[in-house]
Amino acid sequence: MTIQALEPVTFGEQPLRIEEVLLLANRQVPTQLQNDSAFRLRIAKGAQFLDSLLDKEGVIYGVTTGYGDSCVVAVPLQHVEALPRHLYTFHGCGLGKMLDAQATRAVLAARLQSLCMGVSGVRVELLERLQAFIDQDILPLIPEEGSVGASGDLTPLSYVAATLSGEREVMFRGERRAAADVHRELGWDPLVLRPKEALALMNGTAVMTGLACLAFARADYLLQLATRITAMNVVALQGNPEHFDERLFATKPHPGQMQVAAWLRQDLAIDAPTAPLHRLQDRYSLRCAPHVLGVLADSLNWLRSFIEIELNSANDNPIIDAEAERVLHGGHFYGGHIAFAMDSLKTLVANVADLLDRQLALLVDVRYNHGLPSNLSGASAERAMLNHGFKAVQIGTSAWTAEALKNTMPASVFSRSTECHNQDKVSMGTIAARDAIRVLELTEQVAAATLLAANQGVWLRSRVEDARPLPPALAAMHEQLSKDFPPVIEDRALDGELRLCLQRIADRHWRLHAQ
Repeated sequence: MTIQALEPVTFGEQPLRIEEVLLLANRQVPTQLQNDSAFRLRIAKGAQFLDSLLDKEGVIYGVTTGYGDSCVVAVPLQHVEALPRHLYTFHGCGLGKMLDAQATRAVLAARLQSLCMGVSGVRVELLERLQAFIDQDILPLIPEEGSVGASGDLTPLSYVAATLSGEREVMFRGERRAAADVHRELGWDPLVLRPKEALALMNGTAVMTGLACLAFARADYLLQLATRITAMNVVALQGNPEHFDERLFATKPHPGQMQVAAWLRQDLAIDAPTAPLHRLQDRYSLRCAPHVLGVLADSLNWLRSFIEIELNSANDNPIIDAEAERVLHGGHFYGGHIAFAMDSLKTLVANVADLLDRQLALLVDVRYNHGLPSNLSGASAERAMLNHGFKAVQIGTSAWTAEALKNTMPASVFSRSTECHNQDKVSMGTIAARDAIRVLELTEQVAAATLLAANQGVWLRSRVEDARPLPPALAAMHEQLSKDFPPVIEDRALDGELRLCLQRIADRHWRLHAQ
């Protein structure tokens, strides 16, 4: 489907959903700015009200004062116009890797939607230019590191403010370019930010919120994929599908847990006759899979609520209420909800890694895999002593799982007092969001490895005499996987296939339960 074929995402008074942020982060949908006269008038009123206060020489934080601890320092009116540029200039100290294109688009979307709430005191022209950056795919180069999550994502968002002003660098049409050159090429004049506009751009939670949207979407797909992998492993290990009986889960009715059990029943066609059981009760990584995955499933609703409220909120300071002609000084830049959501998500996701890692350990071990070859090798008896199948893959999976578990230390409890003790309690939300993305990367690696191993196990099980046919959903999955990932008979390096599998996961290639 082409980008032109989809309805555009509209930035304005209507709330955005995580799914819309994901679509535009992947360049799958066009965007537009709400353009009715009432909306434009509401935005313009905020900037006009600020101008009227300047005419009266009112004291406005970040407009006629310094920033943060320097709020007690008055800025003479003749210097007010220079203050926004100083703000994004001295915050140009970010380090670490640059956010990738997908994440940068999500950040721009989160910042624009927040400013569209109409209480940040910015001009319509600023919203139009920010939307044009998204539309033209002009991506500021934003360093990942340097935010403590309050006063918002000041340092990373300074790269957005600076590039809108024609400074620093952007990615444009696949090239790293000076922002000033891109403005000239498009026939644009760089913005000269008005009082409060640099602060409005930077003093918010857009980086952590954009990353949180992407993390949520990845976790949602991972939940479904882990359930499918579990079903394949029940078949490969000749497990007991009665562990997922609907009557059993009615006695402990956590909705997400019940949903995962229902997906497993669908995948396993549980109403069909079952083979004789090796064990009355399977080991926990199979038997308790709905209980492990169900915690993530049940948490997604409140995670969505935290993220989408933040996405559709005014989260800078001060808030400009032009209707009541008031300037409200507060702390909406504090990213505590996103910090807690991301600290929670990374723990939930790491538990998925641990579950799948344990399933893979059962698959490769002849003591527990109920007759499958050692390390899932498909080699003939004559060559079995030379071949080691998935032995190293299981070691790698253990390493990725351990790293994912290690990264579950909550970032939000590591608040630091900064900026002359003005920012003396901060959220660490951006670090939590980056941690969550890293844990997702590692857990997707575990999922890729366990999926290929499960597919190998299903193939090996199908080769025995009087093998039972696969349930329809798993048969379709096995057929799709076999096109990209042939059985491992003689040892081969699997890194290329693992990377392809990761790309398939990133693309949400397989249609799973909730799609």
